Amino acid sequence: MKFDTKVVRSQISPDPTTGAIVPPIYQTATYVLPEVGRDLGFDYTRSSNPTREILENNLSSIEGGKYGTCFSSGMAAVDSVLKLLKEGDHVVCSDDVYGGVSRHFNNILVNYGLTFSYVNSSNPENVKNAITSKTKLLWIETPTNPLLKITDLHAMAEIAKTRGILLGVDSTFATPVFLRPFEYGADIVMHSTTKYISGHNQIIGGIIITNDDDLQEKMKFVQKTIGAVPSPFDCWLTLLGIKTLHLRMERHATNAQAVAEFLESHPKVEKITYPGLPSHPQFDIAKEQMSGFSGMISFELKGGIPAGKTLMNSVELCSLAESLGAVETMVTHPATMTHVDVPEKERYARGLTDGLVRISVGIEDSDDIIGDLEKALERC
Repeated sequence: MKFDTKVVRSQISPDPTTGAIVPPIYQTATYVLPEVGRDLGFDYTRSSNPTREILENNLSSIEGGKYGTCFSSGMAAVDSVLKLLKEGDHVVCSDDVYGGVSRHFNNILVNYGLTFSYVNSSNPENVKNAITSKTKLLWIETPTNPLLKITDLHAMAEIAKTRGILLGVDSTFATPVFLRPFEYGADIVMHSTTKYISGHNQIIGGIIITNDDDLQEKMKFVQKTIGAVPSPFDCWLTLLGIKTLHLRMERHATNAQAVAEFLESHPKVEKITYPGLPSHPQFDIAKEQMSGFSGMISFELKGGIPAGKTLMNSVELCSLAESLGAVETMVTHPATMTHVDVPEKERYARGLTDGLVRISVGIEDSDDIIGDLEKALERC
């Protein structure tokens, strides 16, 4: 089965009871047992649910994994992976990781005896040098949020295997359409299904996918024990969104390429970062391991925070919103929005400057998106 067909059909069959082509929503908390000690595969929705199981099987198949475990948010999925660790363990993490992840690591998980080192994982030597005898997990985002750094996953898998540590990859920006980290040696793949996977700004969710029987057993135990699970309705909405994932991602990438080329030539733009531009520092790696460059762009405006705010307040078609990966184009100013909780000194050290703008390019007509940005830029 080819990839596009797999997106639409894999692990999804007509409902055996009615023949419904769309999987039903099993909106139930509990299930009646036929007799003591025997169930029909389900007993309580916190543990498992038919609609959620279909989503888990569908997404894991698309990603090229054996097992999927869904959670109520991307952050709940990340937190569940960290539940594999114990006091004294060390994590090496991409330095440009999503702000919510670093907030969770630095403000919550450190209280439980975990330690973290943040490195520019675009340079494998940085990762090698950061690993200690207590390192248990290498956590990589590629492309990163919001600076769109690209990490060589072949190199990361080799390092992780040599040092005997787990390699987890947050592939939210790329999706399985453009990057499948298991093909490069990842142990765990994470997606915020809130974003491109569902694609319509309707739900919040996350998933952990693995090929490892032991890891899957632990993930299911965490899912059941903690109970941070998505509702059956959210799972059903996500399944509907996935059916057009390959088509949407192609349009996101085509539009983003056009917008990036426009911004690269604009006099009020200091710097543009998009993996599909030859000017991107890791363009060659992106081209080698990704089949497309997705819909995320970041750029540096001349004029700092005032220019960023002016742009944000001047767009009309583009929505001023913190999320990403939906059919609508959305713009964000990290310094005052997504990364406002990051201390200024740390933010500057990570390259999150005052004039940085992030765009999640939607699937509207690219001429309309560019026209809206052009008008807003005139006011900056």
